[in-house]
Amino acid sequence: MAESRLIHDRYRLLDLIGRGGMGEVWRSRDESLGRRVAVKCLKPLGPQRDSTFLPVLRERFRREARVAASLQHRGVTVVHDFGEDDGVLYLVMELLDGRNLRQLLDEHKQQPLPVPEVVDIAEQMAVALAYTHGQGVVHRDLKPANIMRLTDGTVKVCDFGIARLGHDIDFTARLTGTGLAMGTPQYMSPEQIEGDAPIDHRSDLYSLGCVLYELATGAPPFDGADAWSVLVGHRDTPPVPPRRQRPELPEPFERMVLDLLAKEPDQRPQDAADLGGPIGDARAEVGDRWSGGARFAPGGGTAPPPLPAWARSLTTGSKAGAAHRADSAPAPVADGLTGVWTGHFAPGPPVPPTLPDRPLPPPGLLESLAARHRTGLELARLGRWEESGAVHRSVAAEREHALGPDHPDTLASRYEIAYTLSRAGRPADALREYGRVSAGLERVLGPEHPDTLAARQETAYVLGLLGRHLDAQQVYTAVLAARERTMGPEHPETLRCRHNLAFTLGRLGRLEDSYTMAAEVAAARARVLGPDHPDTLVTRYEVAHALGRLSRWPEALHQYREVAAARARALGADHPDTLAARYELGISLGRLGHGAEALAVCRDLVADRTRTQGPDHPETLRARHGLGVNLGSLGRWEEALAEAREVCAIRERTLGPDHPDTLVSRREIAVGLGWLGRWADALTLYQQVARARERVLGTDHPDAITSRTDEAQCLDQLGRREEAVEIYQQAAALRGRAAPSAPRDAR
Repeated sequence: MAESRLIHDRYRLLDLIGRGGMGEVWRSRDESLGRRVAVKCLKPLGPQRDSTFLPVLRERFRREARVAASLQHRGVTVVHDFGEDDGVLYLVMELLDGRNLRQLLDEHKQQPLPVPEVVDIAEQMAVALAYTHGQGVVHRDLKPANIMRLTDGTVKVCDFGIARLGHDIDFTARLTGTGLAMGTPQYMSPEQIEGDAPIDHRSDLYSLGCVLYELATGAPPFDGADAWSVLVGHRDTPPVPPRRQRPELPEPFERMVLDLLAKEPDQRPQDAADLGGPIGDARAEVGDRWSGGARFAPGGGTAPPPLPAWARSLTTGSKAGAAHRADSAPAPVADGLTGVWTGHFAPGPPVPPTLPDRPLPPPGLLESLAARHRTGLELARLGRWEESGAVHRSVAAEREHALGPDHPDTLASRYEIAYTLSRAGRPADALREYGRVSAGLERVLGPEHPDTLAARQETAYVLGLLGRHLDAQQVYTAVLAARERTMGPEHPETLRCRHNLAFTLGRLGRLEDSYTMAAEVAAARARVLGPDHPDTLVTRYEVAHALGRLSRWPEALHQYREVAAARARALGADHPDTLAARYELGISLGRLGHGAEALAVCRDLVADRTRTQGPDHPETLRARHGLGVNLGSLGRWEEALAEAREVCAIRERTLGPDHPDTLVSRREIAVGLGWLGRWADALTLYQQVARARERVLGTDHPDAITSRTDEAQCLDQLGRREEAVEIYQQAAALRGRAAPSAPRDAR
């Protein structure tokens, strides 16, 4: 293909990245959005192919491409677009900065990767496969060449759907005289080799075992001189245990790999989520042996150790007692709370495993329950809250029977039950469970033990979710006083509690108090943790938010600029918290009338959100909403209206017609229609939004009142003065009754 070729009048092919049996991959530029992408061009049909197959091929391509594009996970390559151009089928994907595992192994001259790196890759791949299998998608050709290791350490699985398509099109090689469709022999499952058995997600798990075996030992489990001997090995020969070749491998890792390589699918782990327990055990063993050791960096040399829990989940916070990875399912952020709001639930002083009036638990029971507890934690990390809660409830019941209701292990399980309830959208149930846990911990450990305070702090958080901000403030205040007495005023957990209290004061309408406390916490965290520590930046972000609510936009803009730059340095340009700060930067610029600069920030943010999270992600749509608002502020109302309509249509499809975000977009359409003088059309939409908000939020909610005011202003423009006055009066009466803690309309 010529270097200057333009695909579909949009994607300009710049240089060839790679070529294989399926086609070519080009580094390209999306001329529409101005971003770099990868374009995979599949080989056209050869002259020997029956032309009647072309429509079938196109349909299968569209089917597989849609499946690939539907996958939205940090562990899976994002597919942006697909189509056909001059007879060539193409996929448009995110352009990844890194190398695939085959390249890394080749660079190491087929030597195995460092053990900590192997365990880390295993963990990330297990999470990615748990997600894709949960979506009903099977890869079918998992191998090192299809797994990317980015420069920041992220692992991404590529080419979902392409393996099946290759089989359909017959691009793949075939074993001479057998008619057996080939994938990649070193990584094929026995059921793929047999060809007549159904293929499901457990085939991917077998291939995962082959990949991990090679990463850990330097060679696949079966690597004979010819393809047939390799296939026979997969089908008939037990693999050599990897620790015979590399004794320093953790035993739990070896056991997991051998389980994955079971010949019969029913004998393998049945779900990628089941790998969390052995991977956690292997990671713990690796941490004991290699603590302080250098980590392998994808670009060569060494890399810093993984970010701690507070740096991996800043957008959503981290709960007491569990370190969350960045690839876990995002938690809902409670109306502007951007930081971490709890302490760490660490075991208290040792307590005998049996109480005096209880018999000794059966041998192995406590270890079994501990393993199931870890399984519950792994399910939570995957965002499978209902399943996680079910596991913890089962474990809690058995621990209570064996150890008693107030044993720390029992209370730890009950704590996890409460946490999963809060994350599953059941805050009232979580509140009751936290009450039981707090009371038990207070009896066993005392009212000011760190674990007791952590549980009480989670109670305050759930009270906030329920809109009981005054109650939350009282609990936070009491916990803060205890933390200051027992830990000191500048202990990180004390500062964490003060951060939460500052946020809660803002929800109560005490904006000056909220700003003052947040600024004090930010200064203290800078002294204790450093100015660029993620916790410091979380609070500085909250300071900027408070300044904006106080209409002190020049100061807010300065804070957001500094936070965005610092987060880019500490967390990376594409980290969700960095992108969140850039969004607020664009909002601040717009508030100050810097429309052109705000528009540029929003355009870049939309491109980066689309690339990293996908076009339909709520945060991508939020960025597009901001783009439309800025277009309107520059008087470009036709463009603003088109953007609002597109965002509203996607939100309605993905979130529902009455979701608050959908209603915000519908209101923005009405705003654009009004500015274009189409007041009758605008009135219809304003009335729709007002009725929906009253139905969903209540008549005295500030957003519902705002919509009534919108309706009145529109009636005024249409000359219907008496109707407008009546609605103005109703809105004023409702505003006088509105609670000060209710959320504002979306900015």
